[in-house]
Amino acid sequence: MPSADVMLGFDFGTKRIGIAVGNAITGNAQALTTLHHSNADGGPDWKGLTRIVAEWRPGALVVGLPLAKDGSSQPMTENARRFMDQLGEHFDIPVHAMDERFSTIEAMDRLRTARASGSRGKRLSKGDSDSMAAQVILEGWLASDGTQDTL
Repeated sequence: MPSADVMLGFDFGTKRIGIAVGNAITGNAQALTTLHHSNADGGPDWKGLTRIVAEWRPGALVVGLPLAKDGSSQPMTENARRFMDQLGEHFDIPVHAMDERFSTIEAMDRLRTARASGSRGKRLSKGDSDSMAAQVILEGWLASDGTQDTL
């Protein structure tokens, strides 16, 4: 049974999808993992996504919506919207959008700070910034009490 308090956040990219898990009660989120798109069709790794959704049983999903600096749509915005539609069809869980402008910059700042403080190793994988960006996106949505839905 899904938990209304648990949410998964996604940073959708053309090669990878960063994933974070969060709690609506505490408003906290943490980077979880990064999945690479499947090699066969270049689409999302549905087996990996299904495994994660089954493990965490979220009550909602939050996808970062990549908007242009002025807030308008761009080509990647439509890709993210398609992914949102696919998530809704696959899992029958509410899917929300969150403006993700500058989430990658914030994620990289957090990773640099963690490395400098010694709380994180010196080497970062390409997926580290994706899962951290998903955390930033989910934290923003949780902080807005779900009112920041940009659908």
